[in-house]
Amino acid sequence: MLKNLDPLLNADVLYALRAMGHGDRLVICDTNFPGDSIARQTRLGRLLRIDAVTAPRAARAILSVMPLDTFIDDAAARMEIVGSPDEMPDVQVEMQVEIDAAEGKHWPMVSIDRMDFYEHAKNAYCVIATGERRFYGCFILTKGVIPPEDLR
Repeated sequence: MLKNLDPLLNADVLYALRAMGHGDRLVICDTNFPGDSIARQTRLGRLLRIDAVTAPRAARAILSVMPLDTFIDDAAARMEIVGSPDEMPDVQVEMQVEIDAAEGKHWPMVSIDRMDFYEHAKNAYCVIATGERRFYGCFILTKGVIPPEDLR
């Protein structure tokens, strides 16, 4: 057991989060995303899982230990709804709430076309599949840095 860690962060996910460097990206995906086939093309090369929870809840756990990259505008991205790129379904609204809470300010997600999202995902460090069953529950987060004064 470890203290002060979200219990959803299993050993495999913690390993990947620790191994990632500044600028590395991770995908949080829903149950319809081709997670295994995309994950095989990532740097890690295998699918990670945080099962039985929504994508926003998995993001809360991840963002409790991983800062977003402040040097880029697209550190948080969402898959666009086909034919309705500006629409944000409930799962994406909930994800925005989690991102804002973790960063302590409004941090708008950028949107990525569905097919482009798949290509971006292949270049990620890893893919984390969740139990999210709602459509368009797919996101890409970019790891930032922790300043020296925040280290303990």
